[in-house]
Amino acid sequence: MTENVRRTENATSRTSRRTILRAAGSAGAAALAAACAGPAATRGSAGQPSAAMPSPSPSGGSTPAACVLTMESGEGPYYLDLDRVRSDITEGRDGAAFRLDLTVVRASAGCRPVAGAAVDVWHADVSGTYSTGTQTFLRGTQITDAAGRCTFRTIVPGWYRGLAPHIHFKVRPDERTEKTSQFFFPEELLLRVYALQPYARRPAPAHPNTRDSRYRDSGAAMTLAPVPDGGGHRAAYTVGIA
Repeated sequence: MTENVRRTENATSRTSRRTILRAAGSAGAAALAAACAGPAATRGSAGQPSAAMPSPSPSGGSTPAACVLTMESGEGPYYLDLDRVRSDITEGRDGAAFRLDLTVVRASAGCRPVAGAAVDVWHADVSGTYSTGTQTFLRGTQITDAAGRCTFRTIVPGWYRGLAPHIHFKVRPDERTEKTSQFFFPEELLLRVYALQPYARRPAPAHPNTRDSRYRDSGAAMTLAPVPDGGGHRAAYTVGIA
């Protein structure tokens, strides 16, 4: 595939959406998934730790599967169909380091991992600003590996008026199907991060999440469970598609 010239991390492919999804359905998906890695403690669509990769329960045991469909949510006005295949989407943007490990499973097929799905993520920077036009910071696409997994390296998003801080994502298992939703963060983590620079340049809301009706509707299912990871945090989530 001459157009599928890709380098890892910050490098970018010129691969089109159609070419990515065609490659994902063939042996070429293995090459495109090179940046995917194993996740941290995983949450699933039910807002519980998922057994796609079992994680310890507070009592030290393991938690049964939570394989259900992920809640849908609008993509908002800032989605751009760029197909920038990369794991590190920061482009040098300042902020608290955050690693997001995703696993895509087909809930209607007994939690079978979905290999070769294109997963897009996009979110605001520390000032609450999205990349637009020719800008591409904090946007990227990954292709799930044979276990349905992929990883993004980014930052904790900043807040903007009226909405809970969030990360948008879109899963495209084939050329005809897509699922769009968003992840939220625990409010106590946001308040700790927003007290630090460069986030502290703006006074943060006292309650970044609860002022948002979308969070009140779906926050229990779509809030990540970050854990410390070096100087930042990481979280994992199992996305269930039909």
